[in-house]
This record gives sequence, structure tokens and C-alpha cells, in this order.
Amino acid sequence: MQLIGMLDSPFVRRVAISLQLLGLPFQHQPLSVFRHFDRFGDINPVVKAPTLVCDDNEVLMDSTLILEYAEALSAEVSGHSLTPDDIPGLQRALRITGLALAVCEKSVQLVYERQLRPAEKLHAPWLQRVRGQLLAACAALEDEYALRQVVPTSATIDQATISAAVAWYFVQQMVPDVVPAADHPALNALSAAAERLPEFIAAPYGDATFVWPA
Repeated sequence: MQLIGMLDSPFVRRVAISLQLLGLPFQHQPLSVFRHFDRFGDINPVVKAPTLVCDDNEVLMDSTLILEYAEALSAEVSGHSLTPDDIPGLQRALRITGLALAVCEKSVQLVYERQLRPAEKLHAPWLQRVRGQLLAACAALEDEYALRQVVPTSATIDQATISAAVAWYFVQQMVPDVVPAADHPALNALSAAAERLPEFIAAPYGDATFVWPA
């Protein structure tokens, strides 16, 4: 399999980390949807990151759908899953994952507005709305992890915690002025612990190319 996209995307990064934890080998092509638009388009004309090229060359996109496929593959190979199999656990995990994806989506929207739109064309009410949504999602995630006090390990981390840790790290890299770290101690602790895991280290945020650890 080939994972296409930059690890500075939280959506690409959550897939890269999850594939490792599921024991599914892959190659990584760090193509940017901006700088490498034409090259990316040769692989997936929609130019959407992440893109996964399956072993039979079928192309999948959207991190959640890619991870659904990865879970099914892993079930056949090892039976390992990053998703709880009990209803209460699944419900909680889906809530946290949904919050984490909202954090990713709203922070990416802010980044795009700031970096791609001319200052004179920024729409203040829209930016304020997105900021409010981002802050609400981060506050809800903070409450979840303040109550649970999760210390992630490679053996115990689930998809919800992967997504939450990746989302928080992205926020603090890209829009720390919007979401103060000091107001979110539980997420800070979660992120720090997750970033020490070998699967996170192997897929570092930024322009790096993932290489499967020897």
C-alpha cells in the first residue's frame, strides 16, 4: 500500500500512525496538495489527502474511510483493532474521535483562511464562528481526558486517542494563539505522552517521509 500526503496534515498523520499500530506495512509519498498538485493528481485526480493506493491499485481517500478499510484488513491478518468492540466503549470512542476530527477540520479552516486568502478579503464573522467551534471542540476534548487521565502506550492506544493527540499537536503547531495550551493541561499531557511513542516518532509532524522502523 502507498499513503499519499504530507505528515503536516493531521488527517494524513493519523492514518500513518494507525497503519503502524495495526501492523499494516505501507510506503509513504509526501506529496503536497499545493506544491505537488499535478503529481498528486496523477495518482488521485481529486487531489485529496490522505489518499491510499491499495495493493491492487484501487485508490481510497478520506482518513476515516481509509481507516475503516485498514481495520478490515487488520481483522483478517491479526485480529487487532483500534476500535472498542463493546457498545459503551464504541460510543465513547466515536464521540472523542468526532471531537478530534472537528478540531482538525476547524483548525485547518483557520490556517487556510490565514495563509491563502488576502487580508482584505477575510470575513471576520466567519473566522469568529470557526474559532468558536474550534474552542468548543478543544474544551470538550479537554474535559474527556481530564476525567479519564489516559496514559497511552503502543499496546493500549485506540483510534480516539490517536486522533485526539494528533489533533492537539497540530493545533499547537499551527494556531496556538487561538487555543492557549495553558488552558488544556490534560491534552498537553496526552500529546506529550503520545509523541514519545515509536509510532508517532516514525511519523513526525512536518515535511518528513515515513520510513517503516527496522
